[in-house]
Amino acid sequence: MSSRAEPARAARLVLSRDHVLRHRRAVGALDQRLPAGGDALRVAAWAGLQDSMPRAALLSIHARVEGTHPATLDDPSLIQLWGPRFSTYVVAAADRAIFTLGRLAGDQRSERRATELADELEAFLDGRRMGYREAGHAMGVEPNRLKYAAPTGRLVIRWEGARQPVIWMLPPPLTTPENAALELARRYLHVFGPATPESFATWAGISTRQGETVFAGLGDTLIPVRTPIGEAWILAADEASFSASARSVAAVRLLPSGDAYYLLQGRDRELLVPDVDRRAALWTSRVWPGAVLVDGDVVGTWRRDSAVMTIETWRRLTATQRTAVEAEALALPLPALESAVRVHWQG
Repeated sequence: MSSRAEPARAARLVLSRDHVLRHRRAVGALDQRLPAGGDALRVAAWAGLQDSMPRAALLSIHARVEGTHPATLDDPSLIQLWGPRFSTYVVAAADRAIFTLGRLAGDQRSERRATELADELEAFLDGRRMGYREAGHAMGVEPNRLKYAAPTGRLVIRWEGARQPVIWMLPPPLTTPENAALELARRYLHVFGPATPESFATWAGISTRQGETVFAGLGDTLIPVRTPIGEAWILAADEASFSASARSVAAVRLLPSGDAYYLLQGRDRELLVPDVDRRAALWTSRVWPGAVLVDGDVVGTWRRDSAVMTIETWRRLTATQRTAVEAEALALPLPALESAVRVHWQG
C-alpha cells in the first residue's frame, strides 16, 4: 500500500476541499442532528469520541444527536476506555473490540505485554471496581502503566474529570486483532477520509508498518483519489458521498477540544484550515480550544471558564450568525452550572 507520494493506482477521483469537507460533515452528522437513541449514539461515536477533556465526548454527541442531556454518557449503549494513542475515549459498547484489539494487529510484543498485564490486573481486581491509582499502587506498579492493558479490550474505565478514573474488567472480545484492525481502518477512512496508511497509523497510535499492512488488507475496497494536499485513499463504498452535490448545512455547531471533525495531524490540517496562522490558533501546543463551525466552515475558536464562553472569530459574523452561535452556547448540555452560559466575543 502506497502513500500520497507514490500511489499504487492512478487516482480515480479528483476531490476538491469542498467535496472532502461536505463528506466529512455529512457522515459525521454535523449538517443535521440525528434523532435521539442508541443507533444515533453509535453513529456519533463511529470513529470514537475523544474525552480527554472532561465531558468533551458529551459535547461532541450534542453536536450530532438531538436531545443530548448531561446524563447521556450514562446510556448503557456507551462505554469509556483508553483508546487510540491511549487517550480517553467514549465508544459504543458494541464496538469495544474495534478501538482496543484493533491496535494490536501485527504487534505480537505489545499483544503479549497487554495480555500479561490484563491477566495480572484481572486477578488483582477479582471482580471489583477501583480507582486506577489505588489499583496501581496496591499492585506495586506505576498507575499509568495499567493503560497498557487497555488494547486487550478487557479493561474499561469511568472518568468524570474531577476524580481519578475508576477501572474494571470485562470478558475479552470475541474477535481477532486482525479483524478489529480492518474495521478500525474502515471507521477511520469513513470519518476522516481521504486518508493514507501513515495518517491512520498516527491517529491510531500504531506503527507505520502496521498501518500499511492494515490498508493492504482492505484491498479493492479502497480507491485512490487526489486532493488539494496530495494523493490518498477512500472507501469505495463512500465514493457517491464524496461526489454528491452540495447539501444543506447547519447554521452553527460548537465542537469541543479533540472533536473528530478536526482531530487531524500534519498536512491533513491544511485542508480544513488553509491559513497557517489560524491553524496555529486551533491546534495549539497545549490544550486545544473548541472549534466554531458556522455554515459548514471553521470560523474561530472557543474556550469556557465556568459559565463564561470566550469566542474568538477569524472573520466578521453577521448579527444572525452571532445570535445562532449564542443560542448554541446556551443549549450545550453542561452539568452543574450555577448560571446560564454567557458569551464573550473577541475578534
